[in-house]
Amino acid sequence: MNRTSKQYDAVIDECKDIFLKKNKDYGTAWRVLRTISIVDQIYIKAQRIRTIQEQQQQKIADDIAGEFKGIINYAVIGLIQLELPKEAPEELKEEEVIKYYDIYIARAKDLMENKNHDYGEAWRSMSQESFVDLILMKLQRIRQILGNDQKTLISEGIDANYNDIINYAVFALILQGGAQS
Repeated sequence: MNRTSKQYDAVIDECKDIFLKKNKDYGTAWRVLRTISIVDQIYIKAQRIRTIQEQQQQKIADDIAGEFKGIINYAVIGLIQLELPKEAPEELKEEEVIKYYDIYIARAKDLMENKNHDYGEAWRSMSQESFVDLILMKLQRIRQILGNDQKTLISEGIDANYNDIINYAVFALILQGGAQS
């Protein structure tokens, strides 16, 4: 479990570095995005990975690892957007962005560790294709929840799906060799 925790942290460190650099370039322009737009951004990235996997070639230089990192960062954006009230300012201070990023990643990691305990690191035997399919399924679930006015009868909410998306993308990156710690 310690190995997984270190690998997880290494992947997240890379993602957070990208997130904060983009924050310096663009500020929190993502604050204008509604939940469905965030879902669509994640969908575009996951669908691109799936297309590359199926066609076994790509024509744009951005690699699959970069797309998984983008998925993680957009899922964090989604979690932040769910919590912030509509009247919150569009531009957040860097220290607020860092605070929110760390809070949501800590929650996702805690969930991963609890599930990892119960499932015995079954994810290590899974394929990258499965992680992409699971991410796409979670996006469909979020769309369905949005169509139900964000109400569920028995299922987890949008936040739980974002957390799973983060963890599936981290697992894919670890298995791809993105974190050898």
